Amino acid sequence: MLVVEDDSRLARLVKEFLERHGFEVAIEGRGERAVTRIAQEVPDLVVLDIMLPGMDGLQVCRMVRPVYRHPILMLTARGDEADELVGLEVGADDYMAKPVRPQLLLARIRTLLRRSERYDAMPRQLKVGSLVVDAGRRSASMDDHALDLTTAEFDLLWLLVGCAGEVVTRDQISQALHGHEWNGLERSVDLCISRLRKKLGDDGRRPERIRSVRGTGYMWVPER
Repeated sequence: MLVVEDDSRLARLVKEFLERHGFEVAIEGRGERAVTRIAQEVPDLVVLDIMLPGMDGLQVCRMVRPVYRHPILMLTARGDEADELVGLEVGADDYMAKPVRPQLLLARIRTLLRRSERYDAMPRQLKVGSLVVDAGRRSASMDDHALDLTTAEFDLLWLLVGCAGEVVTRDQISQALHGHEWNGLERSVDLCISRLRKKLGDDGRRPERIRSVRGTGYMWVPER
């Protein structure tokens, strides 16, 4: 994995901790170089700081998402809700505020990697009308046009389409995307739904594909 962090002491501590748990870890301290390395090296996961010299982490995430499909975990000192929402909006799969407990960081990384590996190993495909969701290739297309989805957006689409006609609760979605129950306050589930609707061309005010079920969750509307 690649740790993008300009605090050399912190980056070294994270690297040493993760290497003790069996991971290969590289460090990059500048955002613009991180963009090139992520595209060329394609690490299994990126731990990305927001406050970087030159290009910040939000810009890095926004630039690499069209070509990078693996998980991005933002690890940053900016921990308020607005920053979290911006991070998720530009394509991060999870978000942790510093200071972070090493074991919790490890647990989040393992959850993201398990989810990515699980879907990579699935040679399955779902077809609903003109929508094709391929779990083996982790790709989706509609009307023969590829959809540009983040890791979390793809996993959410697979979950909803696989349960078409059934209500999927926010708890179920949070477990699938983040490995923990929805706490009733975080907006990451709703934000991911909003981004997915936009990419599917589904009007959020009058959605025809992903229907909101008040107080419960969401449902993929089956083809008639």
